[in-house]
Amino acid sequence: MTRRRLGFWQRFAVALVKPVMLAWTRRTWRGVGQLRTDGGVIIVPNHLSHTDPLVCAHFVYDAGRWPQFLGKASVFRVPVVGWILHRCRQIPVERETAVAVNSLDRLVAALDAGGAVVIYPEGTITREPQLWPMKGKTGAARLALATGAPVVPVAMWGPERLFDPRTSRVGLRPRTPVTVVAGPPVDLSRWAGATPSRVVLEEMTDQIMLTLRDLLAGIRGGTPPPLWERPVHPRTPEVTE
Repeated sequence: MTRRRLGFWQRFAVALVKPVMLAWTRRTWRGVGQLRTDGGVIIVPNHLSHTDPLVCAHFVYDAGRWPQFLGKASVFRVPVVGWILHRCRQIPVERETAVAVNSLDRLVAALDAGGAVVIYPEGTITREPQLWPMKGKTGAARLALATGAPVVPVAMWGPERLFDPRTSRVGLRPRTPVTVVAGPPVDLSRWAGATPSRVVLEEMTDQIMLTLRDLLAGIRGGTPPPLWERPVHPRTPEVTE
């Protein structure tokens, strides 16, 4: 990625955010070469803090790629902020609506143009008490089937020291250690050309999340737990007379 390929607002975002991240974090980057590939790539990070998108973006940018995050459409409707996000080539998604398929079209177009698309497969910050990954949603798997683009796992540990979602504590200490590791593309070859049925997408998603979990275990050490599952809340029984 050469600097002349970046637009004004992309350069503005870098000038605004990168100096803060350089002062706030002490970085250990590993596997940067996994992102230095030609063509589109789907990046799937674990999600453990509101600050990890900044850390992930810094890592992807240092790898020579421009990160294009999938974000809630409501954020893109915020005055000024949404306008800048659009010009920084971020991608809005209308979740659980009839027009959500338009987001898939935008993602496919971004990958066809050689973009580095970042999708959090968990969809939200993990609810696992020790911040291990939980079972993912199927968006990244669906996109991989539609495009054939490689799915690169990116494991992060340390952003929870910048902001811990369990306690809402902000860590303002300069040079807080953060570690980011990109692994080889997830092996999804057994599903190549498969029909995107629910079973296929869930199997692919589990493979993505298990690869990501094990990559994170290489940073944290120890034996990782099974993928955490969201609890199913029983429906309130109907009252009959």
